[in-house]
Amino acid sequence: MSERANSPTIGVEEEFLLVDPVTGRLRMENEAVGAEAKRIGIDLQPELGACQVETATGVCRGVDDLRRELIALRSGLAEAARQRECRPVAVGVPVTGPPEQEVSDVPRYRAMERQFGILARQHGICGCHVHVAVPDRDAAIQVGNRLRPWLPSLLALTANSPIHYGADTGCASWRSILWRRWPATGPPPVFADAQEYDRVVMSMIDCGAILDERMVYWDVRPSGRYPTVEIRVSDVPATADETVLLALLVQGLVVAALRDAAEGLPVTRVPEQQLEAAYWRAARDGLEGLGVDPFSARCVPARVLVEKMVESIQDALEENGTRTAVVAGLRKRIVEGSGARRQRRALRRARAIADVVADAADRTMQGCTVAPTVREPTPAVGESALAVGESALAVGESGGGPVGSIEVPASAPPTG
Repeated sequence: MSERANSPTIGVEEEFLLVDPVTGRLRMENEAVGAEAKRIGIDLQPELGACQVETATGVCRGVDDLRRELIALRSGLAEAARQRECRPVAVGVPVTGPPEQEVSDVPRYRAMERQFGILARQHGICGCHVHVAVPDRDAAIQVGNRLRPWLPSLLALTANSPIHYGADTGCASWRSILWRRWPATGPPPVFADAQEYDRVVMSMIDCGAILDERMVYWDVRPSGRYPTVEIRVSDVPATADETVLLALLVQGLVVAALRDAAEGLPVTRVPEQQLEAAYWRAARDGLEGLGVDPFSARCVPARVLVEKMVESIQDALEENGTRTAVVAGLRKRIVEGSGARRQRRALRRARAIADVVADAADRTMQGCTVAPTVREPTPAVGESALAVGESALAVGESGGGPVGSIEVPASAPPTG
């Protein structure tokens, strides 16, 4: 079934890390890679860390349009990075070091470093932000109120950051855990309208909790630049196809929320602690483990909650003409596993941490066109460094705990 002409337009921003193709370590090259990208017609934005870049699609009107743009952007980024002897990697947190990164040489980011210190230097986390067109800012607020219960399920579906600095963290989305150290993160409060939202934001600016409106990092917010609502709960997905699935789900959720608001249906109020428990469980277990039903507070398989979310927006998906694509994409994710599960599999097979990074970099370019990167084989590390037994893997893949770690050699060369 093709997309409907009256479906709201969508746009997607993806964040990536730049790594050395041999060692897998972070490269502080976003300025140079951005310059290379500009030469081939790709507009990259530097992120807070000098090892990070962001791509942004234009306004997309359907699945094919969005997929083409995402693939073109990933391919262009990879080519620009190759010119600077780097690779882009779609992972939620750095798999390797260094633990502190240079802050991008941008005045606003320097101000954030002065205000927030080590938080800015240890940021290095990558998410995916989906914009969906809405009539106005009040509509965006209503969408945020109504999407709150489903945000943990979107997080579980896209969890792609279990390994941090060479070790399994025990969480499927370590990015979301680290992200909550910043002010104005997590699920947004319930607001009456855009005026109340603006008052709360201004109070946070006035007291110095945030520098400006752009530091409102709630997982749903009205965009400050576009007539859209921005959903930003997710780890950056490992592949372009996974990003397409996320965007179509978000589009369906927004359409359903707007329809419910227009019909005057009440907002379902989920107790804050219940929602926080659902968030924490989604971050820990991801798609393969358990989740907390935000409506009943009962633990159920996370994929059952994702299926329940999809069922709740069936009419919106039909209206958008995207139901078939969503069902197929979801089936593929359940069969192949989440990004977190695939990283853990790579960790189990790895001879060195660079192998895990290389696997993630290869997945980043799945379905894209780019010149191959040749990497010398890495030497084996000791069995004790891997420390990944069969039982540990089984626990880790179900979300119950870490699957092991690989030492990041202290003698690894500096890369930025």
